[in-house]
Amino acid sequence: MSVEISEIFKAREVLKNVAVRTPIMGPTQLSDYCEVYLKAENLQNTGSFKLRGAYYKISQLSEEEKSKGVIACSAGNHAQGVALAATGNGIKSLICLPSTAPLSKIEATKKLGADICLAGSVYDDAYQKAVELKDKLGYTFVHPFDDPLLIAGQGTIGLEIIEQLPEANAVVVPVGGGGLISGIAIAIKTLRPDIKVYGVQAEGAPSMKISIDSGKRKTLDQVSTIADGIKVKQPGEHTFEICQKYVDEIVTVNDDEIAAAILMLMEKQKVVTEGAGASSLAAVIFHKLPVEGEKVVCIVSGGNIDVNILNRVITHGLVKSGRMVALTIDMPDRPGALADVSKAIADLGGNVISVIHERVSRSAHINSCLLHIEMETRNNEHISEIKEKLKEIGYKIVRSS
Repeated sequence: MSVEISEIFKAREVLKNVAVRTPIMGPTQLSDYCEVYLKAENLQNTGSFKLRGAYYKISQLSEEEKSKGVIACSAGNHAQGVALAATGNGIKSLICLPSTAPLSKIEATKKLGADICLAGSVYDDAYQKAVELKDKLGYTFVHPFDDPLLIAGQGTIGLEIIEQLPEANAVVVPVGGGGLISGIAIAIKTLRPDIKVYGVQAEGAPSMKISIDSGKRKTLDQVSTIADGIKVKQPGEHTFEICQKYVDEIVTVNDDEIAAAILMLMEKQKVVTEGAGASSLAAVIFHKLPVEGEKVVCIVSGGNIDVNILNRVITHGLVKSGRMVALTIDMPDRPGALADVSKAIADLGGNVISVIHERVSRSAHINSCLLHIEMETRNNEHISEIKEKLKEIGYKIVRSS
């Protein structure tokens, strides 16, 4: 079953009183080599684009299917979309999630009326459990990305982009299993084939990129990324074919780059996003795509980041962008040495936030000690300036992180 543009227009009618027509923010100051706009799906009901596809799929079920209930598997956002759609239509729902899903997403899904089943450590484990329970209990399975009706629902984002920013040159989309980019790509390439559609995957979960590059669907042995919303071992059958046909290029970003993008969105745009949602911006600000001088729409796909990992993500982002650094300095164990180091850093505008003075160390000379010093800095150039100054006044930097 293919996905026609008419199905996407039909989905828009069904969703017009359910899904938020999310704003496009911009032009922003997030890049100095292209105009970046943000399609803020983090402001969608349930905090993610997933509501669109889930609701449209469930709305098209027969009365018999609705009476038996629905089952789904998810890293978290699809779960909330299915739960809201099912509860709103008076349908019972059972959601299988990996045990590693953020607690905030698990609790939010429960509050929306769904029953929860935790299975395995990644999405694919939850998927296998959902298929098993579907056959056993007779539920209708609502796939998180590889379903034509669900893809049509996600495609309504593409329609909105064309209407809200018709002068756009490129759209950058986070990619896990491929449902979001498939719907957007069909809508945009059908109506505006001049607009480029780029996909972004996490470096630790590049299943779609590897599949496209090899010409056939591939299954990864393992996946690892802070972007749990796009941590998928294998793309879908439908989504793989659609991406082959419509998507211009797929690139990857690493976790440090994603963290830096999360931090930039918080600081510069006051936008809170999860790892998957920030991956599109990461690809732009770290020059992974040929978009110089273009008007680029980055899809901020969701904002459901677990507050328990937000501090770690911010720290990674600060380090990646040169806003924080930890130095280990080999220093003579004499009065005034610490004061010399502190003064050198202060004179250059660094702000020391922690110091550990290690007098006994296997790696230090008997008359030396190690100084572990963490400081706030302006950027990577500022860090280099401080390191050069410390070397100039006679101190050896053992480690920088």
